[in-house]
Amino acid sequence: MGDSMAKSVTPKPAAKAKPRAASASVADALKQLEALGTAAVRAQMAKSGPWGRGAGDNQFGVPRGDVRKLAAKFKTNHPLALALWDTGNVDAQFLAALLIDVKQLSAADLERLVTTITIPWVADWLHSNVVKAHPDKEALRQAWMASSDPWLARAGWQLTAGRVAKSPDGLDLAALLDRIEAELAGVVPEVQWTMNMCLAEIGIHAPKLRKRAVAIGEKLGLYRDYPCSKGCTSPFAPIWIAEMVKRQG
Repeated sequence: MGDSMAKSVTPKPAAKAKPRAASASVADALKQLEALGTAAVRAQMAKSGPWGRGAGDNQFGVPRGDVRKLAAKFKTNHPLALALWDTGNVDAQFLAALLIDVKQLSAADLERLVTTITIPWVADWLHSNVVKAHPDKEALRQAWMASSDPWLARAGWQLTAGRVAKSPDGLDLAALLDRIEAELAGVVPEVQWTMNMCLAEIGIHAPKLRKRAVAIGEKLGLYRDYPCSKGCTSPFAPIWIAEMVKRQG
C-alpha cells in the first residue's frame, strides 16, 4: 500500500518574480530629464542657424548622451514615447524617438510626429531612429516630396538623399537636380538643409551628373561661407562632393 500511494509533495514556494523597472509616467520621465539638463546645452540648443530655428524655452538642455542612457533604462515603451512627444518638450521628444516601437507606429502616426517637430535636431533624431526604419518609408517619401508642409518636405528630401546614396535604382536623378536648381534658393532653411544634402549625394554617387551638381552648388552658393570646425566637411555642395569623392579613391 505504502508504495502504491502517491507521495506527498510539499509545494515549493512560488518563485519570486524578478523585479521589473516600474513603468515610468510622463511626469517621472520629465523630472529625470530636468535633473540632467545643463545651462550650456540649453544655450546651444536655443541658437538658430542656417539649418533652421533653435529651441525655445520648452527644453531642459539634456546632453544627447544622457538621453541615450535614460532611454536604455526605460527601454522601448511606445505609449510613454507618444505621451512624451506630445509634451512638445525638446528633450522629451529626443527621448521619445528612442522609446518608440516602430512596428506599432502607423504611417499616419509617423506623419503626425513629423508635422509636430519644431527644430531640426529633433527632426534628425527622429529620422535616424524612427523614420528611416519605418516599413512605409518609401510611400511616405514620395508623398512628402510633394508636401507644402516644411517638416514633411524636409523629411522627404532626407529620405531621398538616403536613397541616392544607398539604393538609387528607380530615382530620376536628373529630375531631382531640376527641382533642386529651381527650388533650393526659395525654400525655408529647414528644407534647404536636406535638399542640399540630396544635391551633394547626387554629386558624390552619380559620376555622370557630378559636374552639373557641382555647378548648381556653385551657382546657388548655399553654405559657401558656413563655418566649419577642423576635421569637419563643409556643407557647401562643391566642397562636400569633392571631399567625399576623394575619399572614395
